[in-house]
Amino acid sequence: MYNILICDDDKDIVNALKIYLNDPSYVLFKAYDGAMALDVIKNNDIHLALMDIMMPNMDGISAMIKIRELTNLPVILLTAKSEDSDKILGLNIGADDYITKPFSPAEVVARVRSQLRRYMELGSGSIRKGVVRVGSVELDDDKKIVMVDGKEVNLTPTEYDIIKLLMENEGKVLSPKEIYSSIWRGNPIATDNTVAVHIRHIREKIEINPAEPRYLKAVWGHGYVMEDKK
Repeated sequence: MYNILICDDDKDIVNALKIYLNDPSYVLFKAYDGAMALDVIKNNDIHLALMDIMMPNMDGISAMIKIRELTNLPVILLTAKSEDSDKILGLNIGADDYITKPFSPAEVVARVRSQLRRYMELGSGSIRKGVVRVGSVELDDDKKIVMVDGKEVNLTPTEYDIIKLLMENEGKVLSPKEIYSSIWRGNPIATDNTVAVHIRHIREKIEINPAEPRYLKAVWGHGYVMEDKK
């Protein structure tokens, strides 16, 4: 059973999402602002949250900051087309994905399943097990942890999957579309910013100087590569 939180100040959207996610394996919780969402997360073992950005009392961005202080559960933002800057900000502070309103039932179900699969299994079966090292960065896929110079870094499930993909393909340049297609398992349409934000967030956690990365590098016009070349 998976516990899913739906948070939106529009009750019609909450009810619609409950219909879309009508699955016997899902237990659905609801909230109508960020403060209510935090209470639900603090008092229940939530596995995934669908979070609106624009809400009264506490908006989705403010709630995201608080959520990341508590847990790394996957968060999918619910956004309007006019909220592009908020989407990037949300991704930058730890959101895993976003869905633009109006959304289709099939899109919601697919994205929820994808995030739950990575959160609960972190891609087991599609990526070989064991320890992978690139310089002083070590990924232990059995323990699902990443360490830099012997110290564990706190990654979200999406960040973990991205760095794992790049480390398993050490020295190979992967385009944003290839990364998106592999991680999100969806059509890579307008995904460059989404991938770039997650890459930047990973760099902030594994690099001494994110502006001059040693390991996670951009190959301009082509994509990203994980390698250890000073």
